[in-house]
Amino acid sequence: MDVVLVPGANHGGWWYRPVVERLEALGHRGIAVTLDGLDPAEPEPDRPITLETHVCELVDLVRGLPEPVVAVGHSYAGSVLSGAADRAPDRFRSLVYVDAFVPEDGDSAWSMTLGWEHEWYVDGSGRTGRYVDPLPFFDERAVAHPIATLLQRSRLTGAWRTVADKHYVAAISQDWLPQSPFVETAAGLRADPAWTVHDLDETHDVLASGPDALVGVLEEVLAGLR
Repeated sequence: MDVVLVPGANHGGWWYRPVVERLEALGHRGIAVTLDGLDPAEPEPDRPITLETHVCELVDLVRGLPEPVVAVGHSYAGSVLSGAADRAPDRFRSLVYVDAFVPEDGDSAWSMTLGWEHEWYVDGSGRTGRYVDPLPFFDERAVAHPIATLLQRSRLTGAWRTVADKHYVAAISQDWLPQSPFVETAAGLRADPAWTVHDLDETHDVLASGPDALVGVLEEVLAGLR
């Protein structure tokens, strides 16, 4: 089964490389996406890149694959998953949000984040006015992220909710929870029978200690689809 893996802000497909390797060893195909404007091998594009840009990119990808996919989105990529699944719900077997935004219509990354992240968006975009520079503790491969993707509102009809298999992976390490914008998101989804919530004792960078915990969740998701 194809598993499409979409990274969060400032990151590219390289972030999922250990997960791809483990999935392939289990007989699945992992497709790690580098969204437009986030390839560390390319210069910052001199054109607007919005949330809509990334949503369309994911829609085009899944429509070009032979079967509906399991789609995984970390952090910012939750907005990309919801947007793409809203346009083409029939192309998704399962949606897996990894400590990620789960927007309603009209939400933006800005509206769903806390004050410290607003400071980062503003201060981090001071260099270009168009791109938010990575935080100092990010991986050295991280690149500046198009700020318009974080400010544009999601446009959702609700069709994405028709994807029957929906999972939320909550990072619950005590080192992360006090600053997490996703605590309320996870709490709300725990009470929703349409969702399965998985807790990982990890920080927001769920791959910092290796791929095992996340791959374990994905194995559960894939087994449930057989």
